[in-house]
Amino acid sequence: MFLDLQPGQLIEALDGRRWTPAQLWPEVARRVGALKRLGLQPGERVFLHFGNRLEFFAELLATWYCGACAIPLDARLTAFEVGKLIDAAQPRFRIVDEQTPADVLMASDGRDCLLTTEYAAGETDAGDGPPLARLDDPALMLFTSGSTGEPKGVLHTHRSLRARWITLRQSLGLAAYTRSLCLLPTHFGHGLICNCLFPWLSGCDLYITPPFRPDIVMRLGSLLDEHEISFMSSVPAVWNLALKASPPPKAGHLRRVHVGSAPLSAVAWQDIQQWCGTDEVFNAYGITETGSWVAGTTGGPVVPEDGLIGEPWGAVIRVLSARDTSRPLTPEMICAPGELGMIWLHTPALMQGYFQRPDLTAAVVQNGWFMTGDIGLLDDRGRLFIKGRERDEINKGGMKIYPADIDAVALAFAAVSDACCFGYPDEHYGENVALAVVLEDRSPETLAQLRQWVAERIAEHRQPLRWYLLDEIPRTSRGKINRGQVMQACLKREPLQFS
Repeated sequence: MFLDLQPGQLIEALDGRRWTPAQLWPEVARRVGALKRLGLQPGERVFLHFGNRLEFFAELLATWYCGACAIPLDARLTAFEVGKLIDAAQPRFRIVDEQTPADVLMASDGRDCLLTTEYAAGETDAGDGPPLARLDDPALMLFTSGSTGEPKGVLHTHRSLRARWITLRQSLGLAAYTRSLCLLPTHFGHGLICNCLFPWLSGCDLYITPPFRPDIVMRLGSLLDEHEISFMSSVPAVWNLALKASPPPKAGHLRRVHVGSAPLSAVAWQDIQQWCGTDEVFNAYGITETGSWVAGTTGGPVVPEDGLIGEPWGAVIRVLSARDTSRPLTPEMICAPGELGMIWLHTPALMQGYFQRPDLTAAVVQNGWFMTGDIGLLDDRGRLFIKGRERDEINKGGMKIYPADIDAVALAFAAVSDACCFGYPDEHYGENVALAVVLEDRSPETLAQLRQWVAERIAEHRQPLRWYLLDEIPRTSRGKINRGQVMQACLKREPLQFS
C-alpha cells in the first residue's frame, strides 16, 4: 500500500534539520527491520510518546509498514494518565525520546516493551518485503478523552485516512500547500491527519516546530518569510498571541491559511486576513471521528461572519431535528434552510469506531452517519453555520479537555464527596478549566492535598485554573450534572486563593 505514497521533504523549521524522501525511506526501512526482529505483529499497537520531529514520522510509517496501529500521545501527559491509556490500549511497544519524563517511562506493568528512538541504530536488516498493512486494518488511534477516566480511542483505518486525503485534494487542490507549516501537536486529528499528513504524503514539503510555544508564535512572521511558507493551519488561541506579538510576514509567500478546532469570530477572521496579507483565510471544521476537516470556506471572496463554516469538503452534511441514534433517521427530520438542529455528517473518512467500545460507537453512529454534538444550520446556499454545541468538552485554544476526566480524578480523592469540572470564558484561550468540589474536610491542608493530588494525575495544560468550594453540586431531576448551571453559580463568587 506504500507504493503510492510520495512524501515531500520533512524540515524542522527552527534548526533547518531535514530529510529528503531519499533520506526518509532508509530511516523507515531500518525501523521496520528492527520492529520485525523485535516481534511486532500485524494488528498490534505502538505508542509514540513524542511528536513534531523528523523521527516521529519515520516511526509512524514503520509502524504502518509492519501492519500495526500507531497511537500518538500528548508528550505532556502525566505517568498516571499514560498508565490509564496503557491499560486501555495494551500497546506492544512504547517508543520514547530523550525528553520523555522518567516517571512516564515507568508507567507500565511490564506487559509492553519500551524502546528509545535509538532502537534501530545500527540495524542491518532493511525490513524488505511487502507492506503488511491492508486498507481496512487499524492505522491510527487518537484518544479524545479518557486519559484519567473512561478511555475513548478513535480508531481510523488506512481506508478512512486515505479517503480524507483524497477528498481534501479534490476539494482544495495542492497548489497552495507546497510548503506547509505545522505549529500544532501531532497527537490529534487537526495537527496530524490534516495539517501534516495531507500535504506531506501528497508530495508537498512539511515544516514542523514544537507545538504551541509562545516564543515561536512571537516570531511567526519572520519564520513564514524565512522558509517561504505557502500554507499554515492553526487555532484561534495561537492567532490571539501572533496578532499582538509578531510582526506580520513581508515577503508575500503565504497563499492560504486555515483556522480550526475552535470558533472563529468575524473580527478575528478579518484581523488574520490583514496580518497574513491574503483573503485566503479559511475557517475549517472537523471532528477527530471524521478525520478532521470536513467543511470550510473556499474559493472567491468570503465575507467573514460569526459562526460561518462554509461548504462540505468530501462529506455530506445534514441538519436534523434528532440527536437520538436509537431512532431511525427519516427525511422528515431534515431541517429547512435556516432552521437550527443537530449536525450529522456522512463521509468515507468516518472512523472504524471507538476502540473496544461498541456502546460509545452506537451512541453517535447510525447507518454511516455521525452525530457531531454540534448545533447549527445550513443556509439557502448550503453553507454550514455553527451556533453552539451539546458536547461537554472544554475547548481551550483548540485543545479539547473532557470534564468527566477531571471529575474522575477529583472524586478519587478521599475527602471529595462531589465534583464538577466546567469551562469558563477566557480572554486568551476562549475557554479555560475550572473545578467545583464538595469537601468533607474544608481545612487548608486538605485543599492543598487535593490540589497536589490533581497536579500529579493531570497534565499541566488540563489542570483547573480556577477552584470553587461548594456546599453541593446542582444536579437535574435525573441526578445528572448540569455543567452550565454549575458554571453560572460559581462565576457569581470568587474562586479559591492558594498561597
